Amino acid sequence: MKILVTGGAGYIGSHVIRQLIAAGHEPIALDDLSTGKIERLGDTPLVQMDLASADAANQVVEAIKKYSIEGVIHLAARKSVGESVDRPEYYYQQNINSVTNLLVAMRETKVMNMVFSSSAATYGSPDVDQVNEDYLARPINPYGETKLVGEWMMADAAKAWGLKVVSLRYFNVAGAGFDDLADTAVANLIPIAFNAIKNNQPIQVFGTDWPTSDGSCVRDYIHVLDLADAHIAALDYLNEDNREHSIFNVGTGKGSSVLAVIDTIHKVIGKDFAVDLVARRPGDPASLSADVSRINETLGWTAKQTLKDIVSSHYRATSN
Repeated sequence: MKILVTGGAGYIGSHVIRQLIAAGHEPIALDDLSTGKIERLGDTPLVQMDLASADAANQVVEAIKKYSIEGVIHLAARKSVGESVDRPEYYYQQNINSVTNLLVAMRETKVMNMVFSSSAATYGSPDVDQVNEDYLARPINPYGETKLVGEWMMADAAKAWGLKVVSLRYFNVAGAGFDDLADTAVANLIPIAFNAIKNNQPIQVFGTDWPTSDGSCVRDYIHVLDLADAHIAALDYLNEDNREHSIFNVGTGKGSSVLAVIDTIHKVIGKDFAVDLVARRPGDPASLSADVSRINETLGWTAKQTLKDIVSSHYRATSN
């Protein structure tokens, strides 16, 4: 299939594109290159545009026709929790407008297959150790709210004009599947930690009084290559006649605390570094890990990489 990958020059998008090619698909990237890097794309065609702009729907229609697009993987979004708390209107403008424009273009061109990049942030701060897809979504920050609204829009399009959609609720994505596709954005714990070490600064731990085993936040860390493979499985699922589910968690099913991640980094790099214990950060839930039984059983997908694999691959890729 010819697949339009929005955000295709980004960290996750470039991994998805490589795995699409490996699976025999023909990806076309759409990216504004505000954070994406063109060198990640290789020979993959690029449609450079701002998906949230006023004329974006018309531009997407032109791209779909030019490349005979048959399906879309929508990854493009702003994704910083902290920034979304400070700039909620910007996050709604960017993340919701991009979904709107994309759906308008898909309806006009009768492109019916969509895999949507959602987030575990839709769950907010659940009161269970593992959260499944039926848990009532109550986001606690604007970023999570925009992702949940995106899911609602996909569901409404499915009812209105038959869109076939799978929404993947990502947990914490990290690591590198290829040495030239490192996560260069210093926005998530593992790259933040390595950047601090590189600059001889302490790694900040936001709160050690959370109701967890060691007092630090717990998250489910998923290797980016495993995540990319989940998109291939989701595309295949869209071809099935009977699709009971449209929302799937993508994680390992096992949470790791911030302090456990820092300990793993210490073991991987084999040297000491400073750690600074600071106050809690607004908008953070205490613990969030995935119940992955639905994606395991329905799509036949299971995460293969461990936390050590994630940390080691990031270290290798950023060192190279």
